[in-house]
Amino acid sequence: MSDFNSGFKLGLVGVGKIVRDQHLPAIAATPNCHLVATADPHASLPDLPAYQGLEAMLDAHPEITAVAICTPTHLRYSQARAALMRGKHVLLEKPPGATLSEVEDLIACAKQQGVSLFAAWHSRFAPGVAHAQQWLADRQVQRVEIEWKEDVRVWHPGQAWIWQPGGMGVFDPGINALSIATEILPQPFFLQQARLLVPSNAQTPIAAELSFTDPEGAAIAAAFDFRQSGPPTWDMHVESSDGSRLSLTQGGCCLMIDGELVVEAEEREYQGLYARFAELIANRRSEVDVAPLRQVADAFLYGHRETTDAFIE
Repeated sequence: MSDFNSGFKLGLVGVGKIVRDQHLPAIAATPNCHLVATADPHASLPDLPAYQGLEAMLDAHPEITAVAICTPTHLRYSQARAALMRGKHVLLEKPPGATLSEVEDLIACAKQQGVSLFAAWHSRFAPGVAHAQQWLADRQVQRVEIEWKEDVRVWHPGQAWIWQPGGMGVFDPGINALSIATEILPQPFFLQQARLLVPSNAQTPIAAELSFTDPEGAAIAAAFDFRQSGPPTWDMHVESSDGSRLSLTQGGCCLMIDGELVVEAEEREYQGLYARFAELIANRRSEVDVAPLRQVADAFLYGHRETTDAFIE
């Protein structure tokens, strides 16, 4: 428990939009987390030592006990493995890797080194998710409708990597919806059909329509789209066999059951992430659920790809 009681010293790998918008405020709000340095060849933060890469950062700061990997997906495996092999605890931004095989190797490496590996599905820490999971636990689901739509130009400005293999396209936000669904639905569910719309000048989809079912025959539909203008739509509706209806909206910040407001709170997902990371470090435990990534892999494997007009500028 000593890592937790005395705090842990953190190195950030990658200093992009998600770090500035979410990680830094959460780190500042986590009393036992002390940010030491950053590693990014293209960006840095004021008043913090900055290095071109992970190895240089760890060489200069052996006191660092944990790293958060916040780089584009295709870079995460090599960086995370290097940190694990040096005995550092690792937090992986979502998705935890470009492939399931990469993540499985990282799990084995963390176990071998006796350190913590945390796949940070931040949307699971939204205010209404835990209550939704509890309410659904003993119910039979009949129908689920998921709508996850946002403007890529707002949430990923100038980030060309998202359109390259491993960048996942619209599944980068869509996997947030899948991380919630795999957490709250009482039964595992399986892909039946997938339609992926891929711009003619990109390698990953800009929109996707997915159909799933579970062992009890529930109808689960998901629509992801990067072309939305205006505010994002991050909503999920679940109908159970007893006629009840659960609505988890605003990315999980608002929960209504049968028309009654149950939870409405500000989004503080990343504070929950870092609190959980501290607990895992304290107990030398790992937490890596690959279920959301497996759903995306199934969609790419089984989905019907359609080419649409060029979008990426």
